[in-house]
Amino acid sequence: MSTAADPAATETGSRPPAAPSTEKTTPGAAAPAAVRNGAAVLLAVAVAAAAVNLRPVVTSLGALLDPVRDGLGMSATTAGLLAAVPPLCFALLGVCAPGLARRMGPIAVVTAAMAAIAAGVLARSFTGSAVVFLLLTALALAGVALANVLIPVVIKRYFPDRVAPMIGLYSMSLSVGTSLAAATTVPLTNAMGGDWRLGLGVWGLLAVVALLVWLGVLFARREKSGPATATATATATATAAAAAGPAAAHVKLPILRSRTAWALAAFFGLQSTSAYSAMGWLPKIYHDAGVSESASGVLLALVMAVSVPVSFLLPNLAARRGDQRLYVVVLGLAGIAGFLGLMFAAGTVPWLWAVLVGLSMCAFPLALTMLGLRARTPGGVTQLSAFAQSLGYLISIPGPILMGALYQSTGRWYLPLGLLALLLVPQMLVGLRAARARHIEDEAVR
Repeated sequence: MSTAADPAATETGSRPPAAPSTEKTTPGAAAPAAVRNGAAVLLAVAVAAAAVNLRPVVTSLGALLDPVRDGLGMSATTAGLLAAVPPLCFALLGVCAPGLARRMGPIAVVTAAMAAIAAGVLARSFTGSAVVFLLLTALALAGVALANVLIPVVIKRYFPDRVAPMIGLYSMSLSVGTSLAAATTVPLTNAMGGDWRLGLGVWGLLAVVALLVWLGVLFARREKSGPATATATATATATAAAAAGPAAAHVKLPILRSRTAWALAAFFGLQSTSAYSAMGWLPKIYHDAGVSESASGVLLALVMAVSVPVSFLLPNLAARRGDQRLYVVVLGLAGIAGFLGLMFAAGTVPWLWAVLVGLSMCAFPLALTMLGLRARTPGGVTQLSAFAQSLGYLISIPGPILMGALYQSTGRWYLPLGLLALLLVPQMLVGLRAARARHIEDEAVR
């Protein structure tokens, strides 16, 4: 049973009164609490394990982009298309996530997503066709897309009183996975004989580990489910629905009427444009500026390492404020400075530009936090997460493709990096609207 039932049961008074001063706790009374705590810990570990696997699909490829291009005969424009596959998959599959979650449950869907990531990452390492490579990458990214949408829902549903710290754990684990793949893919590839196929395929083994953890969660929850669990879950759901007022957890919201939802989608899309363009092209940008291939991978790892502590702290800090506009502006200005630095002096103090770009990419955990704060119920978060992430990733699709095309036509990075710096201005503007303290349920019913 999840931790969601515990706070609700306490608030509604459904927990039986404590026995009069007995020093020994009966095993029968202690067992349910131990089960609940154990299930919560296992689910938290599963969330972290899934998050670690959501970015190596992309960042390991970015670190080996040149050998992959040579091995599969890809042009720069095709490589730009490859960089655009993630947001395309996220946009298309994100729409399906709420329906799948209603039919199968979010935990079952995330478990299937881990299986897709493991299969896609392992299988793409054995193909010699650029088309098949793209399709298998799309399979892995389909799993990433489903997990992207549903893990915030899992957090909201099963950790309702710990949303901010769990989002912090999720975001930090994302950053750890990204930086780990960026920093170690090239050295691992060199250690295994320089074969890029092995360097990419090894990340499939990490996905297999996450799959096993989620299978454990799935089976444990099915075995432990019973009348007591159902009663407590119903109590928690009723409490959440009562707190939501007229917008109950299972009501389908007219989300298209919410200006906050639209602003969140635009913010998500613009920050994704910067993030996936940087993850896909940053090693190449540094390499063209005279930085070695291995050092370029380390600099990409630095970008993500910067966001590890920030991603853990930022959701907690943002959740304490009535709105998050200050963070929107600070992160946007850091990104502008970072991209302009890369534009004019990528080989000079390269670590400084990496730190600034890394700070800018913390707009992602900020966006996740706002998804959890802008809706009152798990049902509202599901709808908002699917809408904002799907539309947002759709918005971001042209960015990496355009960067590849501009680089191929000019042979320089001035225009692509200038474009990324320019796009941070509208990102801040829509972010200021999305960061206001309000709920989509209130806007959607008007």
